[in-house]
Amino acid sequence: MAIDGKTGMDKVVNSNCTASGTRQRWIIFTSLALMYILVYFYRVSLAVVAGDISRELHLTPEQLGMLSGVLFYVYAAAQIPLGPMIDRLGSRKVISGSGVLTAVGGLLFSRADSLAVAMVARMLIGVGTASVLMATFTLFSHWHSKQEFGRVSGLMVAIGNLGNLCATAPLALAVGMFGWRNSFLVVGGLQAVVTLLVFTTVQDRPERPVGGEVGTTAQKIPLMAAWREIFGCRDFWLLGIISFAWYGNYLALQALWGGPYLMEVIKLSRETTGSLLMFTSFGFIVGSTFIDGVARRFFKSYKKTLMTGQLLLLCLMSAMLGWAELLPTPFLAGMFFVIGLAVSSGVMIYPIIRSMFRVEIVGTALTSLNFYVLMGAAVTQQVMGIIVGSFGATAGSIPPHAFHMAFLFPIVTLVLTLLFFSRAREYGQLA
Repeated sequence: MAIDGKTGMDKVVNSNCTASGTRQRWIIFTSLALMYILVYFYRVSLAVVAGDISRELHLTPEQLGMLSGVLFYVYAAAQIPLGPMIDRLGSRKVISGSGVLTAVGGLLFSRADSLAVAMVARMLIGVGTASVLMATFTLFSHWHSKQEFGRVSGLMVAIGNLGNLCATAPLALAVGMFGWRNSFLVVGGLQAVVTLLVFTTVQDRPERPVGGEVGTTAQKIPLMAAWREIFGCRDFWLLGIISFAWYGNYLALQALWGGPYLMEVIKLSRETTGSLLMFTSFGFIVGSTFIDGVARRFFKSYKKTLMTGQLLLLCLMSAMLGWAELLPTPFLAGMFFVIGLAVSSGVMIYPIIRSMFRVEIVGTALTSLNFYVLMGAAVTQQVMGIIVGSFGATAGSIPPHAFHMAFLFPIVTLVLTLLFFSRAREYGQLA
C-alpha cells in the first residue's frame, strides 16, 4: 500500500510538473513571438513607405536599394558571432541585449534627416534583430523534441508574419494619418516594452529534460570544431544556396520592389498596394501554420515539400516579368496570396538543419544557415536597385521594362539553386 501511495503521489507530481512545463512553454513562446513580430515588421516595412522616404531624403533607386539592403547585410554578418554566443550565453541574454539595439535603431530611424542617419539606424536594427529567430529556435531545441520542432518553428514563423501583415495595409493607413516618422516612433517604443518582457519571462532550458537529447546541458563544443562539422557538410551548402534564393525572391517582392512595381507600373494606390502585399502575408501565415502537416501527410519529406513550394514560387514570380500587368486587381490578390503559400515552404529549411546536426551546435548551425537567408535578401534587393537605376530611372518614373529586368535576377537565381538542391539527401524521418 505504501508503494502504491507513493506511486500515486509521483503521478500527481509528474502531472503537475507537466502542466507547469506546458504553461511555461507557452509563456515563453508568446514573449518571443511578440519580439519576432517586430523583427518581421522592420524587415518589410520599406515597401509601403519607399516613395515617402525617397522623396523626403532625396534618394535614387540605387540608394533606396542600399538603404533596404544594409539591414540584411548587417543581419547576415551578425550571424557569424551570434551562433556561438547563443550556444554559450543562452538565448534569453542574447535576444534581450539585441532588443535594446533594435529599439535604439527604430527610434533613430524615425528621426532620420539624411541617408547617412537612416543607414546607421537600419544597421542598428539589423544587428538588433539578427539573433531573434535563430536564438528562439535554439531555445525550442531544448524545450521541444525533434518531432515537435517542425510544428513549433512553423507556428513561430506564421505568427511572426503578423509583423509582415502590419507592415502592409495597416502601415499604409498609419502613414496616411500620422506620417511615416510618427508611425516608426511608436514601433520603436513597442520594441522597448517587448524587450523587457522577454528579459523577465524567458528561460533558456527546462529544469528537467523534455526527452532524449532535448533539455540537456549542452556540451561546450570548440567553435572551430563546430564550424568544421557544419561547413564540412556538402548538404549544408546546398541548403544554404536555396535558402539564399528563397528569401531573396520573397523579400524582393514583399520588402521593397513589389510596392514600387505595383504603384508605378500597374498604377495602384499606396493603400491598394498595401492590401495586395497583405495577401502575401496572409498566405505566408496560413502556409507556415500547416506546412509541417503537409510535409508529414502528403510529401513524407521536408525536402520534397521545400522543392515543390519553391517551384510554385518560381512560376508565380514570373508574373513580375510582365503578365501580372494583365490581371485585374481581384486576380492579383489571389496570386499574391498563393505566392505567400509558396513562400511558406521555405520554413522547411529549419527542421532540415535541425535534423542535420546535434543539439550541442544547433545554435551555430542555425545562424550559419541564416547567413545565407539574409544575404539572399540583401544581395537581391541591392542588385535589383542597381539594375533599375541603370535605366536612368528615378523614384516615381521607373519604366516597366526596368522592373522586368530587375526581377529576372531573383527568378534565375531560384532556377539554378533548385537544380543544385535536388542533389541533396533527405533529412528527418516523416514516415
